[in-house]
Amino acid sequence: MVERHHIEEIAQVLGGHATGRDSYVDASWRRCVEIYGMDPTRSDPAHIVTDTEFRTHREQADWMIGAARSSLQSLFRQVAGQNYVLLLTDAKGVCVDFFGDDLFLDELRGAGLYLGSNWSEDVAGTCGVGACIVTGEPVTVHQDDHFGNAHTALSCTSAPIYDSLGQLAAVLDISLLRSPSPKSSQNLAMSLVMAAARRVEMANLMAASRREWVLRFSSSPEFLDVEPEAAISLDGSGHVIGATRAATRMLSGGRNLIGARIDSLLGLGVDDLPDLMRDRPTEERVVALGDGGAVFGHAIAPQAPRQVQKKKAALERRAQGWFVGTLAGSDPTMSRVLSQAERLAPTPVPLMICGESGSGKTKLARAIHMASRREGFAALDCAGAVPETVRDALSAQRGPGTLLLHRIENLPPETAQVLPGLLDSHPDTRPVATSGQALTALMSRETLPSELYFRLSGAVLELPPLRERQDLSWLIERLLGRRCGGDMRLTPSARAELMGRDWRGNLRELGNVLDVACVLAESNVIDLPDLPAAPQAREQEQNLEGVLDACNWNMARAARRLGVNRSTVLRRIRKEGLRAPD
Repeated sequence: MVERHHIEEIAQVLGGHATGRDSYVDASWRRCVEIYGMDPTRSDPAHIVTDTEFRTHREQADWMIGAARSSLQSLFRQVAGQNYVLLLTDAKGVCVDFFGDDLFLDELRGAGLYLGSNWSEDVAGTCGVGACIVTGEPVTVHQDDHFGNAHTALSCTSAPIYDSLGQLAAVLDISLLRSPSPKSSQNLAMSLVMAAARRVEMANLMAASRREWVLRFSSSPEFLDVEPEAAISLDGSGHVIGATRAATRMLSGGRNLIGARIDSLLGLGVDDLPDLMRDRPTEERVVALGDGGAVFGHAIAPQAPRQVQKKKAALERRAQGWFVGTLAGSDPTMSRVLSQAERLAPTPVPLMICGESGSGKTKLARAIHMASRREGFAALDCAGAVPETVRDALSAQRGPGTLLLHRIENLPPETAQVLPGLLDSHPDTRPVATSGQALTALMSRETLPSELYFRLSGAVLELPPLRERQDLSWLIERLLGRRCGGDMRLTPSARAELMGRDWRGNLRELGNVLDVACVLAESNVIDLPDLPAAPQAREQEQNLEGVLDACNWNMARAARRLGVNRSTVLRRIRKEGLRAPD
């Protein structure tokens, strides 16, 4: 009966009749039918993107995840015990971060309130995230406001998050699987999600403006220094180079502020900013608005003079320039991962490094620590780790440090339950966790509690296996020089043999093979007989396209790496519909 009434009401909207619902709901229903061609009689389940697509969306949203994590944690604590789930989606509607109750994970996954779900309007129909993306405004899509019958039990309240240039960057959503019938029951959720989105925008602008003047505003002097409502960042000549959404509305009625001079917006110039710093009483820091009103202002000076900052940044770039060049050659996947690691290294964002055994996770973690300029480095093997050993490792840190949690999937359940609290009690220590499991396996409730997973995975770096890397020749030369000295070299047949091996042990196996070969070689030339025998080859279920790319689509070499004959490679190519790049 409810389903039939819902379909009849959608037909009423399509006929041009009012339903009494919010205008954005009616407009979305019309788009669902007239533009997207959706059928209201269908009950389609939530759409979950593939693992590959999810990794791409999450990598592109790393900066936003880092900026939002603290606000999401605070919001989740506010609604704890009320069965709310929090989603952070990118501007395309794909969920890239998530907070929910472990007790309801299976139900949340089924409803699409989980990582990787796509809530864009053209995929999910009328929903909170989708309507928020289309309108650019906070919305509540409550129960049968949803277009799809599969979602009519949900209540979803979403607020947009804009970057400092005024572009939609993400959506913060707070949802319930079941809620009271009146839509007004979600008024508190709307207030909470809007405040959290404002804090995320503020955090992002502050993080991006450490070298610039920032002017923050509040209508009340009591909250100016602790919970300001809006902020802009300014260059040295007083032009706006960044703004929160609230500042855009406060100062220009919603028009983009970028490039405007501060004295055209406010009753002050850039030279007046020092008068609004914290050394003056809050109630005296009054700023006149263009419409005749006034707010209270708090000016934050650049962290250091501009030229000093430029010189410091250049020195940091020079110091970190070795990062990519020493850990990878010309492999595009490794170069991308290391470029991300280099940018993330100086930040406090928790990191998760995934990859097969021997692929270089610990080496990368140490490189990140060195580039971060943090003080102490402690490593903890998670297998058998008890709360006391974790406390000891954290307490041993002096000042800002790094805690490497090796093989996080081996952490005992009782330690996994208390670890988030232990980490929160040592905020100066940055956790870097490594895992031999794939990201999807780690997200499973059986592997790690969701609270711990999301506490550790501010950003996830996934290292490719050696057999899929295109810089294998470079790695062989580099390890040969480091382990055997600069005078050792390989014969063409020995090199071809190494290039064709499967390398299930990754860098560790390659290093061991070269160590043995250097000892067995009777001169400074390593020949085929000097190489230890490869493990018994067998056909593996591997990423065939990755192996082919690493071998430049050389069928014979790919076959050797896969441990199969050439005809098997050709058969799998045809079966998987692969084509060599032009």
